[in-house]
Amino acid sequence: MKVSQTHKRRAVFLDRDGVINRSLVRDGKPYAPTHASEFELLPGVPAALSRLRQHGFLNIVVTNQPDIATGKQRLEDLDALHERLQAELAIDAIKICCHLDTDACACRKPKPGLLLEAASEFNIDLGASFMVGDRWRDVAAGQHAGCKTCFFIDYGYAEKGPEQPFTVVKSLENSVGLILASEK
Repeated sequence: MKVSQTHKRRAVFLDRDGVINRSLVRDGKPYAPTHASEFELLPGVPAALSRLRQHGFLNIVVTNQPDIATGKQRLEDLDALHERLQAELAIDAIKICCHLDTDACACRKPKPGLLLEAASEFNIDLGASFMVGDRWRDVAAGQHAGCKTCFFIDYGYAEKGPEQPFTVVKSLENSVGLILASEK
């Protein structure tokens, strides 16, 4: 879908696991659900995404899904789950990286490839857009892409945290309130 170059759009880039749905946490580390039965939307997500859309933002999910590369999840199952999300929620696109760090691709967060691809496809002004994630990789991808603000949902995972600048929030709902307040 190509959009006119004369009108740049604003977007909120969202990590999936830990932002849209509950991550499975084992030994302090977050993991993606691999089966539909494990997939649970977080409270307030449908309303938060609808509020963003009502205020003119595109909602674009940018997610690393290495379980495809490792064989822990089938691509068909992932696609079915994402089709359901797009049908039920105010999500405009879902951009996926199925690679591992060792693949050295441009799309795996913390690299900004998924955000840059969406920006090109949807004519997005990255400097007027936001990133919401729950891991350092999400924040770094938003920073590398030039997003206006990166929001970090801090669940206290047993891993390194993001580097400044970022804003700590409790949830997607919390970040939406801050995004909309910054637009006034």
